[in-house]
Amino acid sequence: MIHTVLCDLLGIRHPIIQGGMAWVSDAELVVAVSEAGGLGVIGSGNAPLSWVAAQIDAVQARTEKAFGVNIPLFSPYVEPVMQLCIEKGVPVVTTGAGSPGPYIDALHDAGIIILPVVASVALARRLARQGADALIVEGQESGGHIGDVSTMPLIPQVVDAVDIPVIAAGGIADGRGLAAALALGAVGVQMGTRFICTVECTVHPNYKEKIVQARDRSTTVTGQSLGHPVRTIKNKMSREMARLEQGAQITEEELIAFGTGKLRLAAEAGDMDHGSVMSGQVSGLIDDVVPCQTLLERIVSVAEQQIETLVRFRVSGTTS
Repeated sequence: MIHTVLCDLLGIRHPIIQGGMAWVSDAELVVAVSEAGGLGVIGSGNAPLSWVAAQIDAVQARTEKAFGVNIPLFSPYVEPVMQLCIEKGVPVVTTGAGSPGPYIDALHDAGIIILPVVASVALARRLARQGADALIVEGQESGGHIGDVSTMPLIPQVVDAVDIPVIAAGGIADGRGLAAALALGAVGVQMGTRFICTVECTVHPNYKEKIVQARDRSTTVTGQSLGHPVRTIKNKMSREMARLEQGAQITEEELIAFGTGKLRLAAEAGDMDHGSVMSGQVSGLIDDVVPCQTLLERIVSVAEQQIETLVRFRVSGTTS
């Protein structure tokens, strides 16, 4: 059994966090992941407060295991969702798209563990100083909103720069990825795309099938002109977005309007042509849809095998 300080910090069996994906990770998925030994995370996205409250209530009614809520800091509901998490005693909050510095003290006062998602060494240093409990360090291989540094060089740089635990994210979908993350100095991993292709994930079946059919070069990045690059699977929507970005006759507001609501269109309505199919580069590694329990057991088993192989190789190399 792979046991790291992340397991102790969060009270989980496996050092695996499910990414909080808007319109994707609801109570059904979160309960399944937490019951399987990982940390399930509700994706609050831009959803109204009533939806987030209902999801928290549903999770707490079905499991006593630890879980979290992800709050993107660009959401218009940041303040009320933060307060909701405090009122309902959510064990863990993860954040993305900015710095949660102003909220850290209030979350800690409520006994909540705060895990910000960061994509740079500079932000990692700042949040470590401000009291983050650990950092989810995400490379540009991930799906959805991304930074501009890849996972492999980013993780060890952050590990060297801070004195709090680092969780690797971006480009991880199996036990080999977990073993690699541990080798880079991380204490666990966060995965998003891989958890979409689980039985308990309630997204439209078309979304799962699109990922299963994907290959190594199936994703693309749009939104650079807005300063908010997003990785999705290539389709009519992404091609139109790229065309609009290259034109000179459209305003930033019109570009934003074009992209608004497209993720929900894909996740809930199953529109694989005009929806935003947010997915990471690991899509090409995913070829099945399995229960969360099976997935976590498989990942840990393969990671253990990889680590044992490396240990045997090192011992053999030393004694030869």
